[in-house]
Amino acid sequence: MPQIRAYSAKNIAVNRHTPLQQLDWIGPQRARQLARAGLETLEDLLTHYPRRHEDRRQFDRFPTAERETPVCVCGVVRAVSAKRIRGRQKMFEATLEEEQAHALSGRLVCRWFNAFWVEKVVANGQRLVVFGKPKQRGRQILIDHPEFETVENDAEASIHMQRIVPVHRATEGLSPRLLRKLIWDALRQIDPADFPTLLPSSLYQRDRVEMLRQIHFPDTHESLEEARRHLVLSEFFSMQLTIAQKRQEHGEQPGEAHAGPGEWMRRLHESLPYPLTGAQRRAIEEVRADMASTRPMNRLLHGDVGAGKTMVALSAILLAVEAGYQAALMAPTQILAEQHYLNFRRLLDPLGIRVGLRTGSRKENAGALPLFDQGSADGTRDGEPQILVGTHALLYEGAGFTRLGLAVIDEQHKFGVLQRARLRDQAGGTAPDVLVMTATPIPRTLTMTLYGDLDVSILDELPAGRQKIVTAAREISALPKVIDFLKEKLAAGRQAYVVYPLIDESEKLEAKAAAAEFEKWRELLAPMKCELLHGRIAPEEKDAIMDRFRRNETNVLIATTVIEVGIDVPNASLMLIENAERFGLAQLHQLRGRIGRGEHKSYCVLLTSSEEPAALEKLRILEQTSNGFEIAEADLQIRGPGDILGTAQSGLPPLKLGNLLADAELMRQARGAAFVLMERDPALEQAENQRFRVLLANSRETLAQVS
Repeated sequence: MPQIRAYSAKNIAVNRHTPLQQLDWIGPQRARQLARAGLETLEDLLTHYPRRHEDRRQFDRFPTAERETPVCVCGVVRAVSAKRIRGRQKMFEATLEEEQAHALSGRLVCRWFNAFWVEKVVANGQRLVVFGKPKQRGRQILIDHPEFETVENDAEASIHMQRIVPVHRATEGLSPRLLRKLIWDALRQIDPADFPTLLPSSLYQRDRVEMLRQIHFPDTHESLEEARRHLVLSEFFSMQLTIAQKRQEHGEQPGEAHAGPGEWMRRLHESLPYPLTGAQRRAIEEVRADMASTRPMNRLLHGDVGAGKTMVALSAILLAVEAGYQAALMAPTQILAEQHYLNFRRLLDPLGIRVGLRTGSRKENAGALPLFDQGSADGTRDGEPQILVGTHALLYEGAGFTRLGLAVIDEQHKFGVLQRARLRDQAGGTAPDVLVMTATPIPRTLTMTLYGDLDVSILDELPAGRQKIVTAAREISALPKVIDFLKEKLAAGRQAYVVYPLIDESEKLEAKAAAAEFEKWRELLAPMKCELLHGRIAPEEKDAIMDRFRRNETNVLIATTVIEVGIDVPNASLMLIENAERFGLAQLHQLRGRIGRGEHKSYCVLLTSSEEPAALEKLRILEQTSNGFEIAEADLQIRGPGDILGTAQSGLPPLKLGNLLADAELMRQARGAAFVLMERDPALEQAENQRFRVLLANSRETLAQVS
C-alpha cells in the first residue's frame, strides 16, 4: 500500500468532514451519485464498509457439481448468447473456461434474466471474476445472476487483483470496482491525525486509519478480523457512551420520593383470586426501592405475553397515589387504554381511588367514592382523578396533571424518545418516576442497546392458570380442515380471532385483507356471528364491537393486528392467522398471546400461501417453543435488529458494521468501558477523553433527526 500522505484539493484542507463535492479527484457528477447513496463526506466514504471480501490471490477451482456455498472463480468468456424465453423475458448466457487447463476443469455457464445491461458489458475473450452459488442442470454447471467484475489490464490492476479484495455495496452508477478505486484513493490522501482512534485504551490501542485500511484492503484474513473487531468496538462504544450519558443525565434530574406506605397495594394483592408469581414480587420490590429514592426511577419492565406486567404497574401506581401524587398510564391504542381503564375501575373502585380516561376522542372521570375520600390532602383537587389512563393525548396540555409522580408507558417501543420525555415534562419542576413496559420479546443483546439507559426488571414466570397454546403451521391447502376444526370448537361455545395483515386488498402486496375476506367468513361460519375489526373503524364502533365480543355476543372477530396488544377475552381460545409469513416471529408471538387466557385449551393456526420452503420453516419455530426470548433471538437472526423494533426510535446512531447478535460479547465489553469512563469523567474533561465528545455530539444530532 502506498504511504499515506496529506492531500488538498482546490486549496481546501482535507479532513474527515470534507464534502466529497469539494474534492476535484471525485468530480461533481460522481459526488452527486455518492450523495444519492448517502455518502456525502470523506468519512462517509471511508466508513462505507465492504459487505464481503474475495480472496483473489487464489481463486476457487471451477465447480464440477452443485454446491450449497458460493464460489469465487476467474475465467475467460468463450461464448455468449441471448434468447427470448417465456414471452417477453430475455436470457443472456456467457460460457466461461478456466485460464489454466486442469484435468478436472470444465466450463461454467453464467445466466442473467432481463438484465439487458449485462449484454453491453460482457463479450467474448474477456476475463471475468464471478461470484455465486453453482447448481447442476443435466451436464451443465450453472450460476444464475452471479455477481461479476471484468478484469482489465490497466494501471489499477493491483487494486482489483492479486489481493484480498473488498466488495462494497453497489448502487446506481457506482459499481463495486469504482467504489473500490475511490476508497483506495481516499485512504492514500487522508491525514491520520484527523482520524483519532475512538476507543479508550482499555479496549484497544491501534491506529484508526490503519484499521480502516485493513477493513477495506486487508493484508491477511487475520488483519481483516482484527480491523473488524476494532471498528465494531468503536461503533458499540459510541452507542454505549451515548446511553451512559442519558442514564447519567436522568439521574441528575431533581426528583422526589414517590412511594407510600404500601397499605393500598397490600389490600389489592389480598383481593386477587390468585397469588403473585415470584418474578412479580421481585419486580415490585425493585420498583418500590426506586420510588422510595429521590433519584428518578427509569425502569423497564420486560416480560412475555401474559406474565403479569399490568399488576406490577398497578402496584407501583398505588404506591404513588398513596404518597399523594398523581399517576399516569399511557397506552399505544385507544382500545388498550380503555381496557386498562375498565380493569383499573374494577380493581380500584372498592378502594375509593379516582381513575380518569384521556384519549383523543373522550375524557371520562370516575367520581370520588366515599371509602377513602382524600379531599385535597393527596395533592389533587377534590374529584380530580388520582390516576389518568390514556393514549398520546396525555402528552398535550389539558391532560389534567396537577402533581404527576409516576408515568407508566405500556408497549413502550411504540413511543419515540421525545414522546417519553414530553410525558416526563408534564410533572413540572421535578422528574416523575418512569416505568416502561413491553410484552414484545426483546433479545438481551437488544435490551442493553435500546434500553441501556434503563434499569431492567424481567418477568420470567407465567401466572398459574395460563393455558399452553397448541400452535400449528400449515400451508393454505389445509384451510378446509382448519375451517371444520373452527366450526367444531365454536359449536362447543368457544370464540375465535381470524387475523389478516391488511385491511383492504392491495395491488402491490400479494396478501389477503380482512375487509375483503369478511363476507366469506360470515358465509362459511354461519350461523355463528362474525364481526370485522380494524384500525379505520370509528372509536365508538370499535368499543361496541369489542364489548359484544367480550360478552360472547360475537363468536368470531375478523381483524387486523389492531388486536395485537391488550385484548383480554378469556373465552377466546382459537386464532387463525392468514398469510402468517408476512409477519415477524415476535409479532406472531404477540398475536398468539391474545388466546390462552382462560380455562379452555387454546389453538393457534398459522397459514401460509408462500411457495418458499423457508416460509413454513420459519413458522415452525412457533410450533416448537412458547418462550418469547427464544423466539426473539430467532427473529433477530432472520430479520436483523433494524426491523424488529424500529431502532431509530432509540435515538442512537445506526450501525454500519456491528451485528447485535453475533457481536454480543463485543457489545458487553463496549458497555462496560463506556459506563466506567462516564463514571470517572462525566464531563469528558480529561485530555485523553475530549476526543469522545464528538461521539456524543453526533448522537444528539441523530436523536434530533429521528424523533
